[in-house]
Amino acid sequence: MTKRISDKQLAANRANAAQSTGPRSPEGKARSAQNSRKHGFTASTFAVVRLEDLDEVARLREDAIAIYQPVNSQELFAIERIALAQQTLLRVERLHNGLCTTCLNEAIDGDGRPLISISHHLVNEDNEITWAQNRNYLFAEGFHRLNKYANSFTLFLRYQAQTERLYRRAIEEFERLKALRHELPNEPILDTQPEATETVNPPEPNPANPGNPANSGNSGNSGNPANPGNSAKPGNSAKPSPAGNIPGQPPRFRPNGEPLFVPRLPDPDPDPPQNAK
Repeated sequence: MTKRISDKQLAANRANAAQSTGPRSPEGKARSAQNSRKHGFTASTFAVVRLEDLDEVARLREDAIAIYQPVNSQELFAIERIALAQQTLLRVERLHNGLCTTCLNEAIDGDGRPLISISHHLVNEDNEITWAQNRNYLFAEGFHRLNKYANSFTLFLRYQAQTERLYRRAIEEFERLKALRHELPNEPILDTQPEATETVNPPEPNPANPGNPANSGNSGNSGNPANPGNSAKPGNSAKPSPAGNIPGQPPRFRPNGEPLFVPRLPDPDPDPPQNAK
């Protein structure tokens, strides 16, 4: 059974929550924004070797950011989905052109001569068969031969329809997030592609693990919660965590930068009853 909280306790909790508003300084806000935004988007990861330019999706992403102007990490992620969907639309068109070329190739022999041509019985003396007409006929003949033994074009149409749906959904998701801008926090858009050798979130000092790289270079027990006298001194070298928490002090923020609300117990009754003599 859950114990009902008293009005006095509720008022104390609200007063305590009002004091924790998250990072206030530009540095603290930047650290908080970096935690949730560096998700490892790398343009070269989404390129098909020898088919697409390595920077193709990167240019699509930059153009989408310039057009839609995202204001937080979730909108930026939606923008990247739009860029990937646009790249897939271009890939669908490449596949379509390749299928058309295959159709023509199916109707031509090794010497470049048509395997079959339009019958002269279809025209009279006033009309002649042009090369363009023969090319259209060969395209249809190759299309027929290609689909006679495989369902490649049927699969292509399904792939095309799915890609167009993904593109529309990506735009709809961004529009949904855009409508929530008054509820979601705005964050500075920083670099979202860390270098391969870059540590996204540096490890925190851990006294229980001497091999932790974060402990190297620390003198004494700097930042050790077991030694609060040293960590509480002014000018201590312990640096705040990316979320804004200070080693040696109670945490005030979650890893994503949101304020951590710790219920504060009400003060004891200032006028305790006197013991009867």
